[in-house]
Amino acid sequence: MPEKDIIVGGQAVIEGVMMRSPNSYAVAVRKPDGEITYMAEALPRLDQKYPLLKVPIIRGGAVLVHSMMLGIKALNFSASVAFEEEDQQGKKISESSSNSTSAAISIGIALIFNVLLFIVLPLLLTNAIFIYFGWGNAPQLNLDQSLLATQTWYQQAWTWLTTLMKPVRPSVAFNLLDGVIRMSFFIIMIWTFSRLRDIRRIFEYHGAEHKTVFTWEAGDALTVANARRYPRQHPRCGTSFLMIVMLVSILLFSVVKFDSLLLNMATRIALVPVIAGISYEIIRAAGKKESSAFFAFITRPGIWLQNLTTREPSDDQLEVAIYALNESLKLEPALDASKEFSGVEAAVA
Repeated sequence: MPEKDIIVGGQAVIEGVMMRSPNSYAVAVRKPDGEITYMAEALPRLDQKYPLLKVPIIRGGAVLVHSMMLGIKALNFSASVAFEEEDQQGKKISESSSNSTSAAISIGIALIFNVLLFIVLPLLLTNAIFIYFGWGNAPQLNLDQSLLATQTWYQQAWTWLTTLMKPVRPSVAFNLLDGVIRMSFFIIMIWTFSRLRDIRRIFEYHGAEHKTVFTWEAGDALTVANARRYPRQHPRCGTSFLMIVMLVSILLFSVVKFDSLLLNMATRIALVPVIAGISYEIIRAAGKKESSAFFAFITRPGIWLQNLTTREPSDDQLEVAIYALNESLKLEPALDASKEFSGVEAAVA
């Protein structure tokens, strides 16, 4: 595979960056004493072991799950370094069964939280809003005011709840509002997190990751001086993927719909892997021609959102991101080892 065709990406972690190439990944973290420590591993080719994972849409769901697992491992490693729970050699930390268990628990908690915040709650709110304002085919809001006057506050709350939770058959307008609420929750959450000092540091490393990826894609030597010149917003960031997910979900939920609130909720949860798979295929196809108007259009909202999820990094943060990418590339079999790391020794300009 030519060097220019090797697609790399990454993720910010605690005081560091995880960088991934097609067949490997590496996590580099700045220790409290200023030294950079890392771990790097080759990635198994699951699509070779399980041919089903080569099937479009299915492979997207598999990539999402694998990326989540890899991200949790990277976060666990960075946290262990931050608390100085590293081995005596200080260069590589092996993954233990306890780390695997911790990763599984973390993924489970994250999935439950995301389902509640970004699927269940927006659906319930949208259903209640449509009934309250009498939009679309929503049931009429018929409340017996004389009955309400005789009820206690909690009885009134229950009456309102049972009325607003009558099922509304989703339409395009219904799902559009549902998507806007979901995205609003996401933006509010990101903005709130950005006020925390530790999260701002992670967002700075996020910017360092993007600048380093831009440097690699441009064919420049991986140095801080070169990386500093590039923007911190990248079109293939996960935030762009989230925008595609929202659009796909609006369309898909408008096709697969029921006259039951519970069925609609269960369907939305069940269709998450399908939505992720379709969104992955869209990003994958569009990314082959990143200069196209279509790619620019679908990634523009994600670029805007990255003004919240990234911050301008310092030179020492860029150095960490470059270190992670170099360690990942060392395990990439497609690279010619004689030319793969030009400019590494001059990483700090």
